[in-house]
Amino acid sequence: MPSCSMISLIIPVYNEEESLPGLFDAIEKAAAELPELEVILVDDGSSDNSGALLAAQARKDPRFKVLRLAVNRGQTAAIQAGIDHASGETLVFMDSDLQNDPADIPRLLEKIDEGYDVVSGWRKERKDNPVKRNFPSRVANALISGISGVRLHDYGCTLKAYRKRALENVRLYGEMHRFIPIYATWQGAKVAEIPVTHHARQHGQSKYGLERIFKVLLDLLVVKFLSGYLTKPIYVFGGFGFLAFFLSFISLLWAFVLKFFFATSLIQTPLPLFAGLCFLLGCMCILMGLLAEVMSRTYFESQKGRPYSIREKINFPPPAPEQDGCAE
Repeated sequence: MPSCSMISLIIPVYNEEESLPGLFDAIEKAAAELPELEVILVDDGSSDNSGALLAAQARKDPRFKVLRLAVNRGQTAAIQAGIDHASGETLVFMDSDLQNDPADIPRLLEKIDEGYDVVSGWRKERKDNPVKRNFPSRVANALISGISGVRLHDYGCTLKAYRKRALENVRLYGEMHRFIPIYATWQGAKVAEIPVTHHARQHGQSKYGLERIFKVLLDLLVVKFLSGYLTKPIYVFGGFGFLAFFLSFISLLWAFVLKFFFATSLIQTPLPLFAGLCFLLGCMCILMGLLAEVMSRTYFESQKGRPYSIREKINFPPPAPEQDGCAE
């Protein structure tokens, strides 16, 4: 049995009334092999009978806790709500559609006990459509691994376990929940991956379509920018600015070559106009970079944030407790 103390199992739910009874049974069976457990069920604005089933389960078993979001905000927002309200030292995420198996949770926790901060599930034998779901997923996983440097076979698998401290400075937006291992790695987390069971969907239809691919690509651009340039945005904007200046110089130079060597008037070619536009674009990029630098520094100072995270302190005095009220 894993040695982790309190486990918070976080499950986003959206219109899964047919799957919930089986999910509750599977969790109760798996709970026999787990230490102290709380199950946080986040109702993401379901329009079916899911909310009533969740409330009934919470009344029946106090280990089950329900968060009901006012409107549907997506899986990432639901997971963030669960993180914010979790009290366990170890957090486990899974889907509510019965494709993830709660019986795999003890194996994830055993890997956590080996010293890892993040253990990601890998749907090695995935039971989804091989063309619409599996192939695009493999391409996306390879792309994400190559760009981020965090090598995982299956970023899309929700079944993952985390030490809570690895997520202390993580805030999720958009479709960023699949990138949590990358965020945790920025905090110095050790990441592992193990194969997990994956079942074919029994009820309903997947909530994801092909449009998710474009959302993932856009979020990946954000992740890449934040990972490399959050504290130095001028490098990105300045790089584009100098590229625009270079194009402006080359265009203007070629326009003069055409004029003096090929008798082509400047008004007969769009190159001078293109050079002017590139010069203005370069100036705008440089100015935006400077503005982004100011905003970055304002963010860190206002949030009392730092561009680093400390994993451990040795022989340092404990922080002084905050005092309430006014000093006399």
